[in-house]
Amino acid sequence: MTTLSPENSLSARWSASFILGLHPFVRTEAWKFLTGYYSWQSSQDERLTVDSTRRKNYEALCEMYKKIQPLLENLHRNFMETRNTIAYDIQKLYDKDPLGNVLIDKKRLEKILLLSYVCNTQAEYQQGFHEMVMLFQLMAEHDHETFWLFQFFLQKTGNSCVIKIGVGKNLDVLNILINFLDPVFAEHLRGKGAGTVQSLFPWFCLCFQRAFKSFDDVWRLWEVLLTGKPCRNFQVLVAYSMLQMVREQVLQESMTSDSILLACNNLIDLDADVLISAACLVYAELIQKDVPQPLKDFFL
Repeated sequence: MTTLSPENSLSARWSASFILGLHPFVRTEAWKFLTGYYSWQSSQDERLTVDSTRRKNYEALCEMYKKIQPLLENLHRNFMETRNTIAYDIQKLYDKDPLGNVLIDKKRLEKILLLSYVCNTQAEYQQGFHEMVMLFQLMAEHDHETFWLFQFFLQKTGNSCVIKIGVGKNLDVLNILINFLDPVFAEHLRGKGAGTVQSLFPWFCLCFQRAFKSFDDVWRLWEVLLTGKPCRNFQVLVAYSMLQMVREQVLQESMTSDSILLACNNLIDLDADVLISAACLVYAELIQKDVPQPLKDFFL
């Protein structure tokens, strides 16, 4: 009989927890494993060393940014435009809970976003990044943890949420999936214009975070996406499931493409477990069919 080591036992317990959702007390630590901040095979001493190294690396990046900031301000127009956009987006963030308590430090948030923009050439700043980093700041205690968790999250989910890397591909596959599983709905959407499905790109750019009723629901979905279960590119099945929520309304009412988009944008206060279960049912349906090669390559 195979005996689980303490580290493998930890991995097994947390993997089981993702089915039910992570408890808030373990979420921060579990996310460090999920994103690759820590190795699943690492010992406690190794994790302490890794965390210390990541803190020092973050501090070194901050010092580098201070030195090159004047150069960026004088020579790079894009930097000034992006800094202004980040400042504007952060200013719009509502930073208090229902009792009026301040949830986040906007100055620290701006610093992390600017540093991420300067250091990450593949994932330039885009709509929604400020909200993503806010969620990491709420989760983590220290700035270096917030910064690195966000970087590793982008690496893991770039194919789903980064415009220049994967959003277009997701939308193309979503179109193929609708045509395959729901040809009646697909034909109706085509009649509303070729860009109807393409206009749903904010779902992917924002990683669905505006669709849920609580931060816990957002984290819950993200945790499933990070596990890669039950399949690769699960985010497209999530988008398909959300589109099915407005299907009857779209088919029964004479809706323009803009009205369909508005109906999709009005999908808020969703329950993550309900949405995840719906997407899993779509996957179960998919694997029972003779799927076309593009879907097979993307999901299976």
